[in-house]
Amino acid sequence: MKKILKTAMLIIVALIFVWTFYFLWSKGQPEVVSYETLRTERGNIERTTIATGKIEPRNEIDIKPQISGIITEIYKEAGQKVVKDEVIAKVKVIPEMGELNSAESRVRLASISLKTAETDFERVRNLFNDKLITAEEYDNSEAAYRKAKEEFQTAEDNLEIVKTGISKNSANASNTLIRSTITGLILDIPVKVGNSVILSNTFNDGTTIATVADMGDLIFRGNIDETEVGRIREGMPVKITLGALQDLSFSASLEYISPKGVEQNGANQFEIKAAVSVPDSVTIRSGYSANAEIVLQRASNVLCVAESALSFSGDSTFVYVMTDSIPEQKFEKRLVTTGISDGIRIEVKNGLGENDVVRGNEIIEN
Repeated sequence: MKKILKTAMLIIVALIFVWTFYFLWSKGQPEVVSYETLRTERGNIERTTIATGKIEPRNEIDIKPQISGIITEIYKEAGQKVVKDEVIAKVKVIPEMGELNSAESRVRLASISLKTAETDFERVRNLFNDKLITAEEYDNSEAAYRKAKEEFQTAEDNLEIVKTGISKNSANASNTLIRSTITGLILDIPVKVGNSVILSNTFNDGTTIATVADMGDLIFRGNIDETEVGRIREGMPVKITLGALQDLSFSASLEYISPKGVEQNGANQFEIKAAVSVPDSVTIRSGYSANAEIVLQRASNVLCVAESALSFSGDSTFVYVMTDSIPEQKFEKRLVTTGISDGIRIEVKNGLGENDVVRGNEIIEN
């Protein structure tokens, strides 16, 4: 029995010794690492920059009244189309007391002057008929009478304008009717019936009755960083994408680059504008947020590889080219010369051939 136990113990010790030796040996072996493989290919590469902004009409006009008063009628709504000179709203004049008193005083003075001129003219006419005065004196008296009559009519018209905004002689050009100054789409009518409005003058901008824009002529207005502004120029093609219409893109042409930058969030930004071409079948609303993609550089039919395959050492760029895959992957380090990149692929000018296989990222096994 003791002999059996002794033999069993010896076997156990031997197994532990063999397992320990194998464990230490396996730990000392180099670990085999696998990598993704990437193949070079020919293609087109574009380097682009993105400018953020919004879509807006080139011509957006605020319609303001030519008189002060109260809105009594609104004939249009936001979203409706109008033609030039079409009436949008009507204003009832509330006369300013100082102007009203001045206008009434002018009428009274003009009336006195007219009566005096009429009396003088009547006396001169009788004298002329009796051939007691010359024709020149008669003509001068008649001219004075006509002038006084015209001044009286002008004073009455001015009083009517102060009271109601219109006169008998200018009813068709009434300032109480607020008309659109352009043909376009009404974007907004910020007033309601009963609101007081004031005309534009030296001291204030006046009340906006409506905002009208030509939605057939749209532009992209955005900002571009100072690191990219030196690479763009007027006339470059632009691709516009809208946040509200993500499945659509529109072509545009860069037409303005601001000569002065504005600091935003610690970086200098330059305003740009691009004329947008929109199909008639698509409805664009003013103020849509948009991105403008501008191609800074383009390389056609060039040899390219995934940018993740590159390694760097100082000013040199390398890739690892596969030389063997059986029984394990083997790579050689090779110096390359690169060109432009789109952030995913990069142009390879020298150092690689078409369909070369290079090392990518390490494969991590779970």
